Amino acid sequence: MARARAAQQPASGATLIVLVGLSIAFLLFMAFLNVVKSGNVLTEANFLYAALIFYCGAGALYLGFGVTATDSYIKFASLATWAGLIANTAAVAHRWYEAGHPPFASLYEMLLSFVWTLAALTLIAEKRYGVRVIGTVTMPVAIVGVVLMQLLRSEVRPLVPALQSTWLHVHVTLAMLAYAACALSFALAMMFLIQDKMKTETFLAATSVFTVAIYAAILTRFERWGGLNVVAWDPENKQEVFISRGVRLFVTIPDLGWLMLLVLCVVAAPVVLYLIARVKKNEGFLALANQAVFISIVLQALALVFFLLRARDGRYSSLDAEGLYPTTLAASPFILSALVGGVFANLLYLLLLWRRPDLEQHLPDAGALDRITYKTICIAFPLLTLMIAAGAYWANRAWGSYWNWDPKETWAAITWLVYAGYLHMRITRGWRGRRAAYFAILGFAVVMFTFFGVTYLLPGLHAYA
Repeated sequence: MARARAAQQPASGATLIVLVGLSIAFLLFMAFLNVVKSGNVLTEANFLYAALIFYCGAGALYLGFGVTATDSYIKFASLATWAGLIANTAAVAHRWYEAGHPPFASLYEMLLSFVWTLAALTLIAEKRYGVRVIGTVTMPVAIVGVVLMQLLRSEVRPLVPALQSTWLHVHVTLAMLAYAACALSFALAMMFLIQDKMKTETFLAATSVFTVAIYAAILTRFERWGGLNVVAWDPENKQEVFISRGVRLFVTIPDLGWLMLLVLCVVAAPVVLYLIARVKKNEGFLALANQAVFISIVLQALALVFFLLRARDGRYSSLDAEGLYPTTLAASPFILSALVGGVFANLLYLLLLWRRPDLEQHLPDAGALDRITYKTICIAFPLLTLMIAAGAYWANRAWGSYWNWDPKETWAAITWLVYAGYLHMRITRGWRGRRAAYFAILGFAVVMFTFFGVTYLLPGLHAYA
């Protein structure tokens, strides 16, 4: 039996590798046929598309390794990540050349640099520390990042006066390095919790809470008669429609709000069943909770498809102005990214549920993961400190004040305090293990809100970033 399984594993492993390889080759060939007609192959968009294909291939192989523990998957996943990183590097270089400055001047450019840094750190963590499953977490983040870039405004625009400074390069370089290190520490902390024997149902509850938060945030756009408000789009100027300075015009997609509300109720079911199981001490409710995860994934996929169909290219009415106004996915990039992120999170939970013993066998021990997480944060924290210091000095030169309590500045300070708390409690109180891992996860959540949420929800002096 053992010999039979050993003989079957390479065959099945070769099958997935061949399928992924053929898929990558086919997608690249089709893309080449489409762009060769225009005679302009070496463009930033094409480099990013190639990076997306390779990152998706790497993600599939990393997930395959998590499911089957086939060692050959890691080798080819690393090769795909390297290929994606090379394409990503070409996109960064092209952007730098076209813009005449490093790609740090907009959210699109910062995301371009962030994904590049995350892919590089993934390879370093895999080779240097042997955390071979790290790509199952970091590659989905990279994929969502590249998808999000396709929706953000990507044209090269003149720098506003406040950004015409060498300190732009210093400040944003430090930010991207720090944020990527924080993302890596998050992935390592998740790996630690798996290796530290945290109960699988606890991950179930956390995944459900995360998904509930996504749909609760989306439903802040819920219209009382069941529609979902999204930003109107100006196709001629390729930008959002504003009714006044800093105030976007919203249009309402009919009935989409009801669908999002239904999905919210379903994605909340696993955590509710988990709480009932804890209170009644009945493991049967946990089995129901896992079944609810399957249903929630189906409904989340349905919500994603309906959002794509309705928001991709439609014209809808607005409560704030007469007439019909167009919208597009580029007007709601974070809603789309949140929907994709929710599906990814639930699929990763299913991977953990089905193949946890195999994952544990291919991870460093819990103590090693705890130390690597600490080392990563020891890198991220000085970068965050220097980022804030450089930003303060730059703000004084640009605006005449070191600190203005702008939302971006405030949340950057909150991020710094969270990681300072992590280091303080570890050094002075000896915090190790799960409490330290929770801190690392909380820190990354704050980083993501600082990076994305503040930009769209709390505009201020950093509105262009």
